[in-house]
Amino acid sequence: MQRYAMGIEYDGSEFSGWQRLSKHGERDPEGYLTLQSVIEEALSFVAGGPIETICAGRTDAGVHAAGQVIHFDSPVRRDPRGWVLGTTSKLPPAIGALWCVPVTGEFHARFSARARRYRYSILNRTVRPALQRQVLAWERRHLDADAMHRAAQALLGENDFSAFRTVQCQAPHARRELQEIVVSREGDVVTVEVQANAFLHHMVRNIVGSLLVVGRGEAPEGWMAELLAGRDRTRAGPTAPASGLVFLGPRYPGELVDRLDLPAQIRL
Repeated sequence: MQRYAMGIEYDGSEFSGWQRLSKHGERDPEGYLTLQSVIEEALSFVAGGPIETICAGRTDAGVHAAGQVIHFDSPVRRDPRGWVLGTTSKLPPAIGALWCVPVTGEFHARFSARARRYRYSILNRTVRPALQRQVLAWERRHLDADAMHRAAQALLGENDFSAFRTVQCQAPHARRELQEIVVSREGDVVTVEVQANAFLHHMVRNIVGSLLVVGRGEAPEGWMAELLAGRDRTRAGPTAPASGLVFLGPRYPGELVDRLDLPAQIRL
C-alpha cells in the first residue's frame, strides 16, 4: 500500500462543499454534489479500484481552493504524473490536480498540518462584478481597509473565537491560534488574508462580516476586540458570502516538507 499526497485547486461555486454526503463509493443525494465524491471517483478510475481521501481542510458550499492538499492510499502504484494527468482528465473543468508526491505513512493531510491560510476578496465599487464574480464578494459602500487592518490585529494570538463561530459548528471548543491577519487594498479590491492553526465553521467569513462593519464606519476599530472578549455570536456582524473565500492551503513543518520532497509552497 502506497500513500500519496496531492494538491488540488477548485472553483467551489457548483459544489455542496467538500465533505461527501453519501457512503464511500455511492453517489451524493439528488441535488447535491460534493468535491470529495467527485475527486474520489476520478482517483478510483486511475487506480482501478476504490480510493478514499483525507483533506487538509474541509471547505463549505461555494468556497474555493487554490491549494487544497489531500492524501490517499492505493494498493497500486502509479507515476505521480500519471496520477495528476489521469485524475484531472476525469474531473470537471472546475477541479484540477496540481501535483502528486508519494509519501510515507507518517504524512497526514489534516493532522500533519500546523497552519491553514485563507484569502477573502471583496470588490469595493458601486457596480457589481461581471468578470471574476465567482471569486469576489461585492461591497458598494466605501471600505476603509486601513481601519479594518488595525481592528483585525486585536484577534491575533490564541483566543476563544465563539463570537465568530456558527451555531452549527461541531468543534469541541472554540480556542484557536490566529497567527496572522492582513487587510489590504489594491485598486478596487480589498483582501483579507488570514492564517491560523485551525479554523472554526464559518470563522473566516464571520470575521470578515464584522470587519466590513468597521470598514463602512458603522463601528469603531475597538469593536473587534469587544466582540472577541464578549464571545457572543449574536453581537457580531453577518456571515460574509462564500463567493469571496479561497482556501490558499495548509502549511506543514519544514522538516517534513523537505524530507518527503513536498512542494515548497506548503512549507510553514
